[in-house]
Order: sequence, then C-alpha cells, then structure tokens
Amino acid sequence: MGKIGLTTTVPVEVIYAAGETPVDLNNIFITNSEAMSRVEDAELAGFPRNVCGWIKGLYSTALHHPEIRRIVAVTQGDCSNTHALMETWEVEGIQIIPFAFPYDRDHDMLRLQMDKLITALGATWEGVKQQKKRLDQVRALAWEIDRLTWQENRVSGFENHLYQVSCSDFNGDPEGFACEMEEFIQKVRQREPLFASSPSQSRKKAREIRLGFIGVPPIFPELYDFLETQGARVVFNEVQRQFSMPFLTGDVIEQYRLYTYPYQVFLRLEDIACEAERRQLDGIIHYTQSFCYRQIEDLIIRKKLDYPILTLEGENPTGLDARSKMRIESFLSMLKE
Repeated sequence: MGKIGLTTTVPVEVIYAAGETPVDLNNIFITNSEAMSRVEDAELAGFPRNVCGWIKGLYSTALHHPEIRRIVAVTQGDCSNTHALMETWEVEGIQIIPFAFPYDRDHDMLRLQMDKLITALGATWEGVKQQKKRLDQVRALAWEIDRLTWQENRVSGFENHLYQVSCSDFNGDPEGFACEMEEFIQKVRQREPLFASSPSQSRKKAREIRLGFIGVPPIFPELYDFLETQGARVVFNEVQRQFSMPFLTGDVIEQYRLYTYPYQVFLRLEDIACEAERRQLDGIIHYTQSFCYRQIEDLIIRKKLDYPILTLEGENPTGLDARSKMRIESFLSMLKE
C-alpha cells in the first residue's frame, strides 16, 4: 500500500478503494514544528514571497516525504496557484493525478472526474461504494463531536477544528482515527459544559460569545485558544465541517455535489446562514489567506450575511501576531456591548 498526497479534500473513497493511503499535505505541513522552515525552503527554491504560505508549505512538505511519489491535485475548486505547484512537483519527479470539481456542480461532469480518478488508481465503483459505507461510520463520530461543540458546549473550538479537518484523509487509518474519536467523545461527555448551554442560560452564567469561523482553515491554529482566553469560542468551523461530509446521502457523487467548498460562494453562504441560526452565533470571523483570490469573496459575504463579521488575514505559520490580537479584542468587545 503506497501513500498518495492530497492538496485538499478529494473523493478519498477512491484512494482507499484502490488500496492506497491518502495523506493530506496540509495537515502534515501545519502540524510540523518546523512549518515556517518549510515555507522558507520553498522561497529558497525560488517561490516568490507574494505566494500563499500554504502553497509554499505544501511544496516543501511533499519533498520532505520521499515516500509520497504521487499526489492528487485539485485543478478546479481550490487554489488558483495549484497548477504551477503541480508543475514544480513534476520537475522533482512526483507523479501528478489531476482532479477537478465542476464549477456548476454538474453531476455528469463530477462522475466523469471520479471515473478518471478510479481508472488512474485502479479502483472500481463497487469498491468506492463499499468505502463510502466504511468512511461514513467514521464521519458520524466527527458529526457527534461537532454536536457536542455547539449543542452541549463540551468541546473547544480547536478540538472541533482538529477532528473535522482530519476527515480529509482520516489520518491514513480510518479505524484508528475512529477509535481516537470514540475515546475523545467518552472523555468530553464527562466534562462540565465550558459555558452556558444556551444564550438564555448565559444570563445566569458567564456570557460566552459564540463565533463562527468561515473560510479556509487558519495557518495559525493558536487563534482558537486565544479566543477562549477572551471569553469567546468557535462553535462553527465552516470548511472543516464540510470535510466531514455532513450529508445524509448514500450516493457518493451526490455527496461531493453537496460538499460546498469547491463551488460558488453562494452555496457556501446558504450553509453558513443555516448553521449560524441553528448554532445561535453572535458573530463571524472570516479568515482569508494572504495573496488568495478568495479575499475577493469577502465583499459578497458581507453583503449576504446579516452578522457582525471580522475579516482576519493570515500569511505564514508564525503564530497570531499582535495586530490580529488587537483586532480580535476590539471585535469581541463590540460583540459584548
């Protein structure tokens, strides 16, 4: 069984059906204690400074893992820099397997892309369907962790982020990841609620500010702990939740049509508005990555969402800077008032 790198979430059922192990390069990059060194390595190799830190981190991370000789790269529905990233990997002898999410969510086009991925990896549709049943059992545990976050208030924002973002590849071991989540769920069910269980109860207890985090996962995960030191907690991680495929469908193609991240921002906004109301959010942090085209979507998000929004920009994995902390403190102060 070989390891196949991923640039973002793809139909991972196909990779498991082919008997391979998926590795989300984003996750091993950002959890590495030398993440900033990976960015610097890419710049030394010739990457411009005004390129996204994630792109530079992915480039170097793949080269530091020689066991990864193939990468499934998303050419449509993720980062506009991925095309050039693919070519720099090819120069280094890494095989690239392209995958594209159709912009208009066309069912036939998505099936064609999955057909091509199945053929490239030597899998079968029957095997893919079996893997969907297998992985949906694991995903259900991530859904429960999410529920324990916003409904019972027993899970921190970072814990919610970590388990849901890990559903992109299931840490390369779905059963092992499931056991880890089961143990975590048992542990947190014994916890006292972190804050009041509802806004009405919060009048009697410490007032929690309930936040949504939308946009790509942050390049500085320290954000979550900092928010909680300020009396706020993220109870909705938009894109990370999408990685857990929280959809009740038996059709694997429909599952990846319902997955909002690769498609138009308006589909994402429907999901955000629904979850914001259900989770009784007080405000939203819209995270954008420096030099990313998705920054343009901020103006649409502000027009369409009727919530206080703080737009936060990150560049490199160097921790939460003082300016960002000051802006967060001012935003939370405004929400408290």
